[in-house]
Amino acid sequence: MSFRLAQKLKRSCTRLVSSALPRTGSKTNFTHDLQYLNPHEMPTIPTFRVLDNHGNIKTSDAPKLTDEELVEIYKKMSLLSKMDKILLQSQRQGRVSFYMTCSGEEAAVIGSAAALQDVDTVFTQYREVGVFMWRGFTLQDIMHQCFSTHKDNTKGRQMPIHYSAKHLNIQCVSSTLATQVPNAVGYAYSNKIKGINAVTVAFFGEGAASEGDVHAAMNMAAVLRCPTLFICRNNGYAISTSTEDQYAGDGIAVRAIGYGMRSLRVDGNDLFAVHRAVSDARKVAIENSCPVLIELMTYRVGHHSTSDDSTAYRSIDESKLLEQGR
Repeated sequence: MSFRLAQKLKRSCTRLVSSALPRTGSKTNFTHDLQYLNPHEMPTIPTFRVLDNHGNIKTSDAPKLTDEELVEIYKKMSLLSKMDKILLQSQRQGRVSFYMTCSGEEAAVIGSAAALQDVDTVFTQYREVGVFMWRGFTLQDIMHQCFSTHKDNTKGRQMPIHYSAKHLNIQCVSSTLATQVPNAVGYAYSNKIKGINAVTVAFFGEGAASEGDVHAAMNMAAVLRCPTLFICRNNGYAISTSTEDQYAGDGIAVRAIGYGMRSLRVDGNDLFAVHRAVSDARKVAIENSCPVLIELMTYRVGHHSTSDDSTAYRSIDESKLLEQGR
C-alpha cells in the first residue's frame, strides 16, 4: 500500500469513527492498548445485610420498624409457613391438584411487601403469595382459589396458586415465566405519563432471569426511565437447575449495570435488610424516575412444586442444613 493511500485511508477512518461514536450512546475514551475486561479479575457485588449470624443488628441502616409492625410481619411469615404445610398435605391427599410452597423465602417476600405502599402495583411470579397476604388477601380467598370454587376471583378458571387481586393492586399470576416483567414496565411507563407517584414491582426468580422477556424489560425500563422495581428471588435453583449451571457471571444484580440502572444485592433471609433495601429502592425509583434491580439471595427449602422431587438433584442433607440455619 502506498504512503499516500494509507494517509487517505487513515483520514477516512478517523472521520468515520469520530462521527459515529457519539451516536452509539456509549460514554467512552479512546485507547491504543487492546484490553479485555476479565470478570474473574473484577470484584463481585457485595450482599447487604443488617443482622449478623447471631441475629444482632450490626449497622445503622436498619429500618425503623415499630413493635407493632414487627409483630404483624412475624404473624404473616408464620401464617404463610403453616398454610404452606397444610396445602402441601392437601395436594398429597388429592384435595387440590397442584401447589407450590414458599419455604425458606418468607422473609424475602413478606419483607418486600411490607416495604411497599398500597399504591404500588405488583406483578408476581408464583412464589409470592405472601405479598397477597400482606395486602389483605385472606386465607379464605386463598382456599377459594386453590380449591377452584365459584367464590374465587377468577371463578375457578385458573389452576391453583394463580391468585388475582385487582382490588389489592396485584395483577394475576401467570404460569408462563417472565411474561409479567415487561408488562410491569409498560404499567410503570403508563403511570409515569399520568404523573402517578408510585412504583411498579416485578417479582421473578433467577431462573426466569434467563428469559428474553427480562432482558427486554430491563432495557426498556432503563431507556424510558420507568420507576420500576425488579425484585429477583435468587433461591439457588430453577426447578432442578442450580445456579452453577444457569450462569457463569456474578449472579443477577450485575446485569443491571449493562442496562444503565442501579442495582442491589441483599441477604434475602435477613428481613431487616430486605425491608431496608426495598424501601430505599422505592424512594430512589420515584425520586429519579428510574428502575432499580434488587437481587435477594435466599434458598428454596422445599421442592419446586408438588410435581417435583428435589432429592433427584440435591441431597437431603443440603436442604435440611439450610433449613436449620434459617
